[in-house]
Amino acid sequence: METNVIYNEDCYIGIKNIPNNSVDLVIIDPPYDIDTRRNRIGYNRIAKSILKVENTLLDHNLTESYDFSLLDELIRIMKKVNIYIWCNKSQIEDYLKYFVDKHKCRYEILIWNKTNAMPLYSNKYINDKEYCLYFRKESKCNPATYEDARTVYTSPLNARDRVLYHHPTIKPVDFIRRMIRNSSNENDIVLDCFMGSGTTAVASIMENRKYIGFEINEKYFDISNARIEKILEEKELWK
Repeated sequence: METNVIYNEDCYIGIKNIPNNSVDLVIIDPPYDIDTRRNRIGYNRIAKSILKVENTLLDHNLTESYDFSLLDELIRIMKKVNIYIWCNKSQIEDYLKYFVDKHKCRYEILIWNKTNAMPLYSNKYINDKEYCLYFRKESKCNPATYEDARTVYTSPLNARDRVLYHHPTIKPVDFIRRMIRNSSNENDIVLDCFMGSGTTAVASIMENRKYIGFEINEKYFDISNARIEKILEEKELWK
């Protein structure tokens, strides 16, 4: 399969075209399986904002869970298990069972600490962190600096990027770059099955890695490619 390409197709189908033992690193941000039907606080300004976020997630099919059979395909195509998975707190146990209990992987829990997060629902703590699980087996994790070795990444939600790339769950490109630096080498292949607005591809380009992506949503497919084109132009100026 050609690298440095995002394919506008269902990853469950497209991944079958990737050869065995050919991908060096996987970074995915699949749907979080979020329940959006809970009781909310009164109809005030905060409640309206919460409802707007929930409706955006629903409109883009970002609240439903996904078929874990995809993990079997990811195991097949990776040279060694070397994967970062963004997830909801309620999904952590299932991932641990699959990767640690079944495949005997080592793991680490990384956290994005959001300094300006807004609660999704009432009657709970603020949703100020997101989890990213890292699983590896016989693969490297070699942070070059103290900062790269930290398991907590602290930054605000980037409202500018959300508006610019029209994606409600966009992740910090600098955090993704850190993952790529720590767990791959230059010219390695990085796969993202849920490319969204193209953050993993952009981070791969910035760290001199190749990428393969899948994005079934045509709107985000176009946004990703436009974003990649821009970063490639900027990279030419850096030379």
